Amino acid sequence: MYIEFHGAARNVTGSRHLLGLNGHRILLDCGLFQGRREESDRLNREFGFDPSSIDAVVMSHAHIDHSGALPALVKHGFRGAIHGTLATADLMSVMLRDSAMIQEKDVEFVNKRLGRNHEPLREPLYVMEDADRTMEHVHGHPYYEPIPVVPGVTATYYDAGHLLGSAVVVLQLSESGAKKTLIFTGDLGRKNVPILRDPEVPADVPDALIIESTYGDREHAPIEQVENHLVELVQRVFARKGKIIIPAFAVGRTQELVYTVARLIRAGRIPGSAVYVDSPLAVDVTEVFRRHPEAYDAEIRKILEETGDPFGFRLIQYVRSVEESKALNDLSGPYIVISASGMMEQGRVLHHLRNNIEDPRNAILVVGYQAANTLGRRIADGATEVRIFGETFERRAEVVVMHEFSAHADRVELLQWVNRLKQKPTRAFAVHGEESQSLAFAAYMREAGIPQAEAPRLGERVEL
Repeated sequence: MYIEFHGAARNVTGSRHLLGLNGHRILLDCGLFQGRREESDRLNREFGFDPSSIDAVVMSHAHIDHSGALPALVKHGFRGAIHGTLATADLMSVMLRDSAMIQEKDVEFVNKRLGRNHEPLREPLYVMEDADRTMEHVHGHPYYEPIPVVPGVTATYYDAGHLLGSAVVVLQLSESGAKKTLIFTGDLGRKNVPILRDPEVPADVPDALIIESTYGDREHAPIEQVENHLVELVQRVFARKGKIIIPAFAVGRTQELVYTVARLIRAGRIPGSAVYVDSPLAVDVTEVFRRHPEAYDAEIRKILEETGDPFGFRLIQYVRSVEESKALNDLSGPYIVISASGMMEQGRVLHHLRNNIEDPRNAILVVGYQAANTLGRRIADGATEVRIFGETFERRAEVVVMHEFSAHADRVELLQWVNRLKQKPTRAFAVHGEESQSLAFAAYMREAGIPQAEAPRLGERVEL
């Protein structure tokens, strides 16, 4: 019985953890690496294991850094079942196809420049056909229902409060008479976040724990401050006739932003006619959100009953077509545009940045975690020059970072979750965090009473 860490090990992206027992191999998550283009491309094409040797995949949630490599896994021989919650299955249906389209389009755009320079052309990691084939393997399950994964492995989902359908996974393992319980948190959310319920703590007693550590040594500002900070930014930028570009994950972060902005529009604090959501995926995903009220908290249920429109469809302009998206760049400010991707590595937001980053009237609002070596991280860290689609731009736009919007638990919240376990495990693995965060949180867990808490390295194998 063993675990191998093939992604999100002393790194935030590319969540992939391989569980082996009884001659079977089960993958926990199968996400894309994001960061330096060449390095990420290599890691996404080299799994570290034979995809055809994997018997099943158990998903924690649908974010691309947890699910985005599934079509590549299928492309290279995986033929087993992919398990997720009902909402995760619905989200992946639109997200994986969108990811395939983005990869095809981005490679096509880059290849035009490479072709002009007579450089070798690139191929996408996978294409739409691979995404379609992947969905044939996906099985959706409700929370709390035991799932037979392979002989000797049963999985049960509990709400992680991070994203619609996100789950803490409890795995009951049996091999040669030995029985163990492994808990995998996926990504843990925060308490009192709009839309979603608070993270749940399973009653099971774990022998081992795999836990995220994105903010393992940091604390967020209170969520309650976010609306006032957003209004202050809008007033400042709109006064100088600027535009606010908000790169946001189309899944989760965009819906939270839209929910917050819609509240501010209804309260008369933000002009609704000047807010655009420019992401076809975000529009599709918001429709998925509307189909899964079982994951909502009490606050959004109340608004749903009162208005029938918690996501501002009547207040905010949703942009689908390429033509509408391009037209925004010709539109004078002030306005707000929310566009994917959250780490500014792909998608339409790159075109908005390209057209607006050199204007000091504008602002870029960073509302999510920016992995090392991404464009988003460079902008958040205050870079004065950045490269977008191979061209260099001077960054004159104001940059504002609001961690209040983070969907990840911080150090205090993570430790509170660990301390609420019925009994602490003897072993714990801090993953999905940069090295400094993972190592720090492993140390905090040792102080909290988990003697063998560590931050595994990429490719490391641990016997259970």
